[in-house]
Amino acid sequence: MPGLGHAILLAMALGPPVSLGQSLWDRFEPWDMTPPRQLTGSIDRIEIDKRRRVMRAYSDGKIRKVYRPISLGFAPEGDKFQEGDGRTPEGIFRVDRRNADSAYHLSLGIDYPQPRHRARARAAGLSPGGDIFIHGQPNQRSGRPDLRGDWTAGCIAISDPDIAELFRYTPMGTVVEILP
Repeated sequence: MPGLGHAILLAMALGPPVSLGQSLWDRFEPWDMTPPRQLTGSIDRIEIDKRRRVMRAYSDGKIRKVYRPISLGFAPEGDKFQEGDGRTPEGIFRVDRRNADSAYHLSLGIDYPQPRHRARARAAGLSPGGDIFIHGQPNQRSGRPDLRGDWTAGCIAISDPDIAELFRYTPMGTVVEILP
């Protein structure tokens, strides 16, 4: 029976049904259906989900706006370890600077590297890098379609209209959580 043989080989390759179901859920889980809203007041938290390529803005524990798509560093898997690795850092940070004259439309800087990042890189004899921002598209692309995919050096990039809105309503000290 060739059909049974193929089914057995497929089951062996995919593992037990529970892991297959979990694997399919991870791959095809439904989109967050929170409608995109215009921000109307200050936010107090930004959550960036690297795996899902989505960013959420919160105020008082409620999602106020969902941004997608987002672009990450050109090698986004894992936590940033050293300057030039193309990774986007993971962890809890704060907005520590705002740049209205950024080379990427507008930008919100986060307090990376933190002491733990510096210590880890120093132990390996490396620089942890720095200048991680949430920013818009490169200024020289003004009026052209947004860059897609992961292209930054480790920052988080969104569209120019989205960063204009986020910049307007994000005060200094806003918590930024970057999830794997």
